[in-house]
Amino acid sequence: SFLLLCFRSPLVTSLIFGLLLQAPFTQPSTITQPNFVLLLADDLGIGDVGCYGNDTIRTPNIDRLAKEGVKLTQHIAAAPLCTPSRAAFLTGRYPLRSGMDAINDYRVIFWNAGSGGLPPNETTFAKILQHQGYSTGLIGKWHQGVNCESRNDHCHHPLKHGFDYFYGMPFTLISDCQPTETPEMDRAFRRKLWLSTQVIGLITLTAVLGRLTGLISVHWKTLTCLAGFSLLFFISWFSSYGFVLYWNCIMMRNHEITEQPMVTDRTTSLILRESISFIERNKHKPFLLFLSFLHSHTPLLTTEKFIGRSRHGLYGDNVEEMDWMVGQVLDAIDKEGLKDITLVYFASDHGGWLERQEGERQLGGWNGIYKGGKAMGGWEGGIRVPGIFRWPGVIPADTVIDEPTSLMDIYPTVVQLAGGAVPQDRVMDGRDLLPLLRGAVAHSEHEFLFHYCGTHLHAVRWHQKDTGAVWKAHYVTPIFSPPGAGACYDRGFCPCFGEGVTHHEPPLLFELSQDPSEAKPLSADTEPLFDTVIRKIGRAIEEHRRTLTPVPQQLSVSNVVWKPWLQPCCGMFPFCWCDKEGDN
Repeated sequence: SFLLLCFRSPLVTSLIFGLLLQAPFTQPSTITQPNFVLLLADDLGIGDVGCYGNDTIRTPNIDRLAKEGVKLTQHIAAAPLCTPSRAAFLTGRYPLRSGMDAINDYRVIFWNAGSGGLPPNETTFAKILQHQGYSTGLIGKWHQGVNCESRNDHCHHPLKHGFDYFYGMPFTLISDCQPTETPEMDRAFRRKLWLSTQVIGLITLTAVLGRLTGLISVHWKTLTCLAGFSLLFFISWFSSYGFVLYWNCIMMRNHEITEQPMVTDRTTSLILRESISFIERNKHKPFLLFLSFLHSHTPLLTTEKFIGRSRHGLYGDNVEEMDWMVGQVLDAIDKEGLKDITLVYFASDHGGWLERQEGERQLGGWNGIYKGGKAMGGWEGGIRVPGIFRWPGVIPADTVIDEPTSLMDIYPTVVQLAGGAVPQDRVMDGRDLLPLLRGAVAHSEHEFLFHYCGTHLHAVRWHQKDTGAVWKAHYVTPIFSPPGAGACYDRGFCPCFGEGVTHHEPPLLFELSQDPSEAKPLSADTEPLFDTVIRKIGRAIEEHRRTLTPVPQQLSVSNVVWKPWLQPCCGMFPFCWCDKEGDN
């Protein structure tokens, strides 16, 4: 036959033989110890990126990463706020396993001078890569604590957690770092303290005037004590909250403070310069660069050339500048000839902050079709984030994967690619993503994902692999204010417990593959499998809880409060000021 004649042709035979021998993608084992560049945005919503559906904010460099690699559409943060989400990212474990999730309303690290932070007994992926001979660098935001017992013990510092080099903020960017912006940190509590101070002061002044005019009979000793109490009360809180700019808004290089307070006009350029310099310094050996952006957290530090460029005000300008920074880092990788031996990853630590507004200005992100946002532990908008991988020749290009994955999965993925071993002495919640990314398997290893708000379990996701269904049961949801608004605008943040939440019995059930916006809850009347699914998820919760063990709470009130003896200080405390970048 014609086909038989074709196969007998020497040319056709050799071509087919060659194609059979050629693997579709390079085996990872042929590249020993690839470089890793992990790019993590701050407060970026999944709806803010072009390749995830935004057609008005321009993100050509992030979109290029997706075009040249794999885009995950169901990439989930382990927590809806910075500190716990990043703890999970670094350790591959739910943050409550390390005590890095909140039992109270203090859900993140509040001060550089707090004593809480990522415990020294936690093993980050950076520490394992360091032992594998990698140069490890963290540029940008840390927000995992600094000290434990003294100003210079640095027990929570990046250099104690596997990073050879650190340049950036040990804390997080907040509007208090920009003197022209309205203070952001603990705003409602600060207002109460001011009011209390004024009331106490007014009482003291009234008593003094009454004594002087003879209207009331009060001993001067009593008045002196009252005045002393007023002064001590004011000093007790103003010594911390009155100097947030100096206490929290600092930049460090390794253990050395370089700016106190930080000079925000040059922060972006310095972070980009440090990132590119790290790549150039380490191009001849395997390296891990964790570029932890300050973008797009308020106060949205944006350089002049990007101001007014987007159609979404300052927030859009800030996102477009971050995308440009991503492009600069990718160009540096290309320039050094490292593209084919470097795994690049881009994500956000959690969803966009819907409630962040100043007057008519929207300063927080957009979460696309997904309900909720930052601080909401259950709704998709708070935890579903961009997730993009690129590794030419190993990971296929222009590929979309709609399987449940987690930021915690980065840990085992990079550890195993680096030739290291995932710790066996603790429960690990992340799963190696490489087989899924390469197409060697069709499904994620995650059957269940547990969605916490602080230490409170709000929702659970079940990936029913035999049918492809993704069920999600909500046991607790925040009460939106005003009603139906989709966020907690009256509070600024949605709470995890108390009067601001609703408990559901039976739980709200959604099938995310059919209803990703979580708009139509199912019931026993509308879904024949309702009871079966709820029972299955209930058993998974019981098994999951058996894996939890008590640990010290790093975000307890005693660990979160400002302690002057732990305050990082460039100078003689309390006279903390320096600008070593300016001296250069």
